[in-house]
Amino acid sequence: MSETLLRAYAFVIGACVGSFLNVCIGRWPHDQSVVSPRSRCPNCELQIAWYDNIPILSWILLRAKCRGCGLRISFQYPLVELLVAVIWLFAAIEFGFGLTALRVAVFATVLLGIAVTDAKHYLIPDGFTVFGLLFVLGSAIGGALTGEFTPFAGPWDAIIGACAGAGVVSIVGWLGEVVLKKEAMGFGDVTLMAVVGGAVGPGRALLVLFLGAALGAATFALVVYPLTRLKRAPVTATVPEGVAPPEEGELPHVPFGVFLAPAAMVALLWGEGLISWYLNRMAGGG
Repeated sequence: MSETLLRAYAFVIGACVGSFLNVCIGRWPHDQSVVSPRSRCPNCELQIAWYDNIPILSWILLRAKCRGCGLRISFQYPLVELLVAVIWLFAAIEFGFGLTALRVAVFATVLLGIAVTDAKHYLIPDGFTVFGLLFVLGSAIGGALTGEFTPFAGPWDAIIGACAGAGVVSIVGWLGEVVLKKEAMGFGDVTLMAVVGGAVGPGRALLVLFLGAALGAATFALVVYPLTRLKRAPVTATVPEGVAPPEEGELPHVPFGVFLAPAAMVALLWGEGLISWYLNRMAGGG
């Protein structure tokens, strides 16, 4: 089988996985099963036929509207499917068609699901983190048995990294709560960092926290805060249903998982190089 055809398969499989990821994003925050019932329109409850459930293409052919009632279908659906398809294609191109490519693709898919869900609901469902932790620990053993070169941590480092990631973010959250007199870090961030630490190991887990905090701070300073001060984006308009909006004079909420997810991928793929560069700079006196 040609390499081009294998890459095409990776793209198609990724799009199908992205379709299922949309189901997880839509149902897990509401404690609903991702297995049953079958996909249906939330307005008219028309069950979606297989030909209307083809990743990316169905949204285009239906012109982003339900076949039954005409309700608009969110752009999130084809966007997530396309992003996951690109992720799986990238993994196949960069790492071939072995276990490492699968590990990178699945890990990145889980992180994307976490980022989207946290952005929409300020919530990181256990479905993502429980599966993610089992996957990174189990695949670490598989990677060690195959001896395949991989950017992931080995089995022992994966266990230490999961504990370190969860432990450090718990301490940071506790300190933030002491200073701010309110919850500063959700438990979802703790479980997310357990997953990330299990994937990258203890050293790069700390890098993830640093990169995530830097990215979050930059986004807040350059985007969220200016818009809030200019009243171009009302604070309450960005708060999901069920989440208490900030009180008068308080700063808007910022879902940390949105920034930890891309930071985790950077640490996985380029973390060792970044740490080496930093240590060399420190050793050379800047």
